[in-house]
Amino acid sequence: MLASKPRFEILDGLRGVAAIIVVCFHLFETYSPGPTGQILNHGYLAVDFFFMLSGFVIGYAYDDRWSRGMTQWDFYKRRLIRLEPMLVMGVLLGALWFYFGDAPGFHQMMATPWWKVVVIMLLSFIMFPIPPTYDIRGWGENSPLNGPQWSLLWEYVANILYATLVRRFSKAGLSILVALSGVLTVLLCCDIDLFGLLEARKWAAYTPIGGWAVTPDQIYIGLSRLMFPFFGGLLLYRLGLRLKFSKGFIVTSVILALVLCMPHIGGNKANIFNGLYNTVAIMLLFPVIVAAGAGSELAGKKTTAACKWLGAISYPLYITHYPLIYLQMSWAQRHPDAPLGTHIFMSVCIFIIAIASAYACLKLYDEPVRTWLKNKFLRKPVKTVA
Repeated sequence: MLASKPRFEILDGLRGVAAIIVVCFHLFETYSPGPTGQILNHGYLAVDFFFMLSGFVIGYAYDDRWSRGMTQWDFYKRRLIRLEPMLVMGVLLGALWFYFGDAPGFHQMMATPWWKVVVIMLLSFIMFPIPPTYDIRGWGENSPLNGPQWSLLWEYVANILYATLVRRFSKAGLSILVALSGVLTVLLCCDIDLFGLLEARKWAAYTPIGGWAVTPDQIYIGLSRLMFPFFGGLLLYRLGLRLKFSKGFIVTSVILALVLCMPHIGGNKANIFNGLYNTVAIMLLFPVIVAAGAGSELAGKKTTAACKWLGAISYPLYITHYPLIYLQMSWAQRHPDAPLGTHIFMSVCIFIIAIASAYACLKLYDEPVRTWLKNKFLRKPVKTVA
């Protein structure tokens, strides 16, 4: 079995910071009138940051393994073992809590028979995108039991593109791909409807929000969100670009939090300056943060331990928290006149439960299952001499 490499622990910590901000973003989203009024306004950019981290880490972890005999199937097995167990858990939790989330905002829920929920669950296990005609919640998502799963579908697409084609690109070829992908980022963020596919998402104008459905506009948005960050992260690794900061984790965490929590640019109206901000964040600030996270050193046992914990919990938290958000949304819709303090208490409880359940899933399920799968499918048996 190919040996594991040392980890970029600051990047792991940053992934955890972004995942926590995503949970807070979704908690506040329940009380948000839309993208311009969201409290942690640019939290949606965490997805684009995750894509860039993934591209960088994929390059670091796998680029040199192809020349040492790793096959595409070896690569796919490793990625499936890493991602699939927690994806299954997120879907299971979504199915478990589905009917408990009945509320006016989910108008199709109680009309959905149990067998259809089971079918959607089984299809979601294999990342089969659910078409809008088979929607069971009323939002048109391709993963109606666990909303954030849509980004994992694009992660799988990126992995396939990397393994089949892009891994062979020279630095010059990869640079051209990233430059062309950057054009898509600019068009999307600045709401330039060059291909006539953005009219249906005017509610999210001047943002990259979208990518969660199998409609032409959402496929275009998802692909545009994926290409530059993921392959930009891969290029960042291959070019060896690093920045070194003292107290690198603290500095990069603060910068990342500021980027994701920045208020909407332009007040309560969609504005081109907000689109420009999103473009700069994805194409400039995120590469700087990743380069600094990769180039800086950790100082102190507590910081190191924090980064390790944040990195370990980041994916479980991201992929399991949203079924709880559905419940929070439903509760808020059913109790609009509850005191503000009660709404705050409910949200804080959801946050704590999300962290605790993600950690429990990590330790009691994800780590044991991945260890078993690695032993079963990755380790080659030792040959004995008769």
